[in-house]
Amino acid sequence: MDHDDDIPLPPSRSARKREAESLQDLGEALVALSPERLREIPLTDDLAEAIQLAQRIKAHGGRRRQLQLIGKLMRRIDPGPIREALARLENRSAAAIAEHHQAERWRERLLAETEAALTEFLDQYPATDRQQLRQLLRAARQEQAQGKPPRAARELFRLIRSTIASD
Repeated sequence: MDHDDDIPLPPSRSARKREAESLQDLGEALVALSPERLREIPLTDDLAEAIQLAQRIKAHGGRRRQLQLIGKLMRRIDPGPIREALARLENRSAAAIAEHHQAERWRERLLAETEAALTEFLDQYPATDRQQLRQLLRAARQEQAQGKPPRAARELFRLIRSTIASD
């Protein structure tokens, strides 16, 4: 009986290279984040410092070397929590974008249609300040008709977005 079959083989050179490139790509994603978003990611001090330095480097060669260093630093830690935190940030961003688009669609519908869209909106969001909504609609329609800047339409959008977010 041969016992060599029980011993797992080390990863191939190609597999190690793919993992290193994957970690370097993860590092590039971290470098692309804003400082506020970067604070939400669990990073070691040396990795956070390397990322901040990479964000300041403008020269292509220097930036590439710094990204390689970030990849090397990431090989020393478990990248799982970092990947999870990035995924949470991306999901949150996607949800905020969807909410923004929904508010835009409601504003366009409320301005284009009259009572039917207003009734549907108020049925769907009963906590809405009806009087303020009607006043903003009236003012936004007047602005459109007179070709004025859309100040009331922006206020209407903010009201709709806050209503949708609080629901």
